[in-house]
Amino acid sequence: MTTSTSFAAFSTDAWMRSFVRSARAAKDRLTSLDQEVGDGDFGINLSAGAHATLRRLDAASTSRGDPAAPLHAAATAFLDEVGGTSGPLFGLLFQSLAVAVADAGAATTTSLAAGSAEGLAAIRRVGDAAPGDKTLVDALGPAADALRAAPLGAPPEQALSRAAEAAWDGVSETARLRARLGRSSYLGERAEGVPDPGAVGIWLLFASARAVVDDLSARLG
Repeated sequence: MTTSTSFAAFSTDAWMRSFVRSARAAKDRLTSLDQEVGDGDFGINLSAGAHATLRRLDAASTSRGDPAAPLHAAATAFLDEVGGTSGPLFGLLFQSLAVAVADAGAATTTSLAAGSAEGLAAIRRVGDAAPGDKTLVDALGPAADALRAAPLGAPPEQALSRAAEAAWDGVSETARLRARLGRSSYLGERAEGVPDPGAVGIWLLFASARAVVDDLSARLG
């Protein structure tokens, strides 16, 4: 993709559908990770949210052309149908992205940066998590920073790709951290060396803007 690609060419519907396929493909690997450091249900919950999102995307024929609609569909799916901690947190992120895109009237790098920053702030308020706590905040924070730092006029897919790489840096950092929140915090050293599954899920979201992620082994080994 070249920098001459117009903002209007970026499809949030295609992005969400790509994320749905990525979440399905990653279900077992994410579940395995969460069995090591969490409650063991993250991959299942993320996949359930993906299924619910797809149902809403397929049913929302009247909203085609509205760049905020696919993000609203994902927000509703995760907030209403996904249990555990991940559902509400991912739902808040999608909701913030949807509001920012709706306010701007387009999914531009600027609106996506604003939505990511607001989603991060909302997640921190609700989850009481800070950078360094070994949570999805450690991936979302760098991703939001990368979007905000993107050159003026950068195509959204290019900016989201940079955000994905920044998010992965955060994922790698979580493997070196000792958790201060959730079940992982009770595992102590046993959770060290294992990346936070929620952080991987955030990377998966941003990476899916470029292409479906159908294999995590290249990243996680």
